[in-house]
Formats: sequence, structure tokens, C-alpha cells
Amino acid sequence: MAHHHKEEEKSYDYLYYVLGLVTGVFTGAILDVGMIWALVGGVLGLLSAAFFLNVLVKGREDK
Repeated sequence: MAHHHKEEEKSYDYLYYVLGLVTGVFTGAILDVGMIWALVGGVLGLLSAAFFLNVLVKGREDK
């Protein structure tokens, strides 16, 4: 019984960041204002994903 291993949960947080980045770049490219907005959209997508993970999703582990 002393040799039981606890199963570690895998963290899939990176998926939120990838989704935010891709969505932001795609939205910035569709704006058709210039390619610089694709970069701005990517940064804003990453910031949105970080906000979502740290503020909204953080509370679900407490329940």
C-alpha cells in the first residue's frame, strides 16, 4: 500500500493561450487595416486568455 502513486492532473492551460493567440491574430487580420493589427490582436488575445485563466477559471478549483 505504501507504493501507491498519486495520479497527477495534466494542465491544459496552454490551450487557452493558443486559442487566444490564434483568435486575436485572425481577428486582427480580418480588420483589413494592416498587418500590424494582427500582432496587436495576438497580444490582446493572449492578455484575454491570461485574464480568463487567472480571474475566472481560478475559482473553479475551490469548489
